[in-house]
Amino acid sequence: MVRLLKNGVYLIQGTKVLPTVGAGVQLGAGIQDVLRGHQVEAEELGLNPASLDPSSARKSTISYRILSAHNAASDSPTDVPNERETLKIRFDALASHDITYVGIVQTARASGLKEFPLPYVLTNCHNSLCAVGGTINEDDHVFGLSAAQKYGGIYVPAHEAVIHQYMREMMARCGAMILGSDSHTRYGALGTMAIGEGGPELVKQLLEKTYDIPYPEIIAVYLTGQPRPGVGPQDVALALIAAVFKNGFVKNKILEFVGPGIANLSLDYRNGIDTMTTETTCLSSIWLTDEKVKEYFQVHGRPEGYARLGPGEIAYYDGMVLIDLAEVEPMIALPFHPSNAYPISELNRNAREILAAVEEEGLKQLDNPAIRFSLTDHLVGGRLRVDQAVVAGCAGGTFENLVQVADIVDRHSIGSTAFSFSVYPASQPVYLQLVENGAAAKMMRAGVTVKTAFCGPCFGAGDVPANGSLSVRHTTRNFPNREGSKPGEGQIASVALMDARSIAATAINGGRLTSAAELAWPASAEPEPYEFDREIYAHRVYQGFRSPQPEQALRLGPNIADWPRMSALPENLLLQVAAVLHDPVTTTDELIPSGETSSYRSNPLKLAEFTLSRKDPGYVERAKQIQALELERRQFIAKRVPSRLTPTEEVTGARTVKKIADEGSATGEIAMGPVREGLAGSVVTGKLAAKDVAAEKAAAGSGGGEKAAAGQVPTAAEEAETPSEAGISGETGISKEAEISGETGISREAGISESWREVCSKVLKNHPGSFADLTALLESTGIGTTIYAVKPGDGSAREQAASCQKVLGGWANIANEYATKRYRSNLINWGMLPFTVESIVGLSLKLADFIFIPDIRARVSRGEEVIPAELITPAGVKPIELWLKDLTNDERKIILAGCLINYYAGE
Repeated sequence: MVRLLKNGVYLIQGTKVLPTVGAGVQLGAGIQDVLRGHQVEAEELGLNPASLDPSSARKSTISYRILSAHNAASDSPTDVPNERETLKIRFDALASHDITYVGIVQTARASGLKEFPLPYVLTNCHNSLCAVGGTINEDDHVFGLSAAQKYGGIYVPAHEAVIHQYMREMMARCGAMILGSDSHTRYGALGTMAIGEGGPELVKQLLEKTYDIPYPEIIAVYLTGQPRPGVGPQDVALALIAAVFKNGFVKNKILEFVGPGIANLSLDYRNGIDTMTTETTCLSSIWLTDEKVKEYFQVHGRPEGYARLGPGEIAYYDGMVLIDLAEVEPMIALPFHPSNAYPISELNRNAREILAAVEEEGLKQLDNPAIRFSLTDHLVGGRLRVDQAVVAGCAGGTFENLVQVADIVDRHSIGSTAFSFSVYPASQPVYLQLVENGAAAKMMRAGVTVKTAFCGPCFGAGDVPANGSLSVRHTTRNFPNREGSKPGEGQIASVALMDARSIAATAINGGRLTSAAELAWPASAEPEPYEFDREIYAHRVYQGFRSPQPEQALRLGPNIADWPRMSALPENLLLQVAAVLHDPVTTTDELIPSGETSSYRSNPLKLAEFTLSRKDPGYVERAKQIQALELERRQFIAKRVPSRLTPTEEVTGARTVKKIADEGSATGEIAMGPVREGLAGSVVTGKLAAKDVAAEKAAAGSGGGEKAAAGQVPTAAEEAETPSEAGISGETGISKEAEISGETGISREAGISESWREVCSKVLKNHPGSFADLTALLESTGIGTTIYAVKPGDGSAREQAASCQKVLGGWANIANEYATKRYRSNLINWGMLPFTVESIVGLSLKLADFIFIPDIRARVSRGEEVIPAELITPAGVKPIELWLKDLTNDERKIILAGCLINYYAGE
């Protein structure tokens, strides 16, 4: 079904695959053609094998040509596979939805945004039906419209389309590149190389900066054959994900789909496979284009969007995935990952054995003895029985999928039991066509509920199953609690992913798991014709690109808040390990839950309260305790730092940030940043003039106002106490209750615990020549938290997985590796250090351990990749190595400045 070629391969004339050994082609009596399984002579190829060169042949890939066309770097990509330059990509368009666009606009505006310089589509498909939070969701929607009006954007109202369907229908074009703040930003089947990233990467594009990545490896996905009746795009996608996720074969690489099998797939089918490539952890995807793609653009009224794309005569790939479509069976991905996939036929034959094994692994992942997770309870007569079915979103809600569902359920009944079946057409144009061709009526008569475009079932904001239930869904993910259950309240439900065809077959069989291959299919079925009605969008979507209205006020609801101030990286760091996660993979859903918590996405402080809440409920309180000590540290030294700064540095925060970023290193005093707010470490940022702020406040009226010119505000804790109010003498800056230990020189501060004094004692003892006393240590050492996870960051692109940690005082993540490039980028853009370590170091880290990292600022500035540190435990102090691999110069500067907002404010 799926085969992997892990060495480089040449694709000759699109039909012959020649493997390499080392840098050369496999030579002998002939050349092995992998596709045919036999030797071919050089004469048959019409080339001299000795002349094949990966460097030149790589340029014949579709991916290379698109990347090169969008590379703003002065030099073209180098041809050396292991020493490729950093690409600096400028995209053709951007896309966000209502979980992410508020934070992106707020961050860009705090960094000096005046106008959207490229098409930016703001959709409202994630929290559009979620009632949590009163007016919060609609407040964000009207903010989005006001931002599109003010800065010149494109605004798609709620229920009109899910983000990726709109981008396919209206924005994708052959040879283009699109960046989206959603991980499933994939339009490769339409000839568009699309990438899902965290919000800060979109901010960079809005500020006319670049997306910087090493030149990625390119993996060919060679399709042959034709799918059997009953096999849908989700089946192919799950087979692919199962083959490549766990081994990391395509991680952060580009998948380039080629081969004769593509011609046997419709565009909806291709799109269904393509959107799921995100679950392989690849960076992006691209497909060759043909007459079917041309027809798609014609149907959608954009014939100019088509161009023929395909590999050249001789193209070199860094590996290949071979998929025979004729061998793919209907699949099911059991909890809790799309890669946990089995053929439905195999599960039905060995249900109890497979489900018991999945239960065992699931219980380990849930790690919650209060939860009763069982799949074997759903066995009835030896076959799995499910409680709910959903087909929705960018993967499931396409026209062709729902037409097939309608045909299967036609003249059947879903029944009057607890089993339910809901479908969500991916856009209003799709919905209208389903109504006009009768498919919607077929589904409704059978008992299927037809709803409007919404991504909620994919991330836990719609169709939440009952406790203990199992839902089968044609959506994108089935992570723990992603269906909306709350483990902290003793709830658990779970999702298995399937194709719409097998879901419909299961529905008409009373919820008993049924493969669509078991149904009788006509010998040949012509695809249902599709007509796209552009008037729907013409009458409802706001088109403001190139027509900004700078006088338009942003409408800020009461939940929309600016980012709290974030300090520059201090000279040294003392971090407490606030969470330890030993799961093989940690998802972004576990780092910051999706679902109803996303209603607070526009308020960084409120959202941060949910950090790790489903995985480690004690994390937030532990982080806050350490954050309180950091605030006490700042208050303690507030009276000491000004005397060591020039008057200009005391007043001009942005200048200080720029000085730090430019010089790359600083004394402890400068590293603390300006102190005019009374807090060492505070950084004043932003470029909005005071008069602009006043004008927006006046215009906004009761709808809310600008929180700060910088787009950053003091936290409540920062505003609440002056040094004297905190029990610190304004005259000396020393605690009124301070007692100095003659043995260690450590002040016994009124709020610093005995354990903290012990930690500081160990640091001073190990660095007798570096710090004269506690005051010297505190002046140059920031206090914060870190988490350890084996492989964090799989799943969503949402930046809040990182920013919520930073809001709570996080300075770093420590991992064996990062699951995705986008999560690592989110850490960096929020000023957090993306450390990696050997697995043995990770295993040694325990909750509440401390890690002291001396000279971290100077080491980051110098580009050092091996960072010496000290692990402080009750048993003593031991040296460890932390690694900071492959940071670009700009990434180092962002970390030094403390976050992306500070970095741009200092330019």
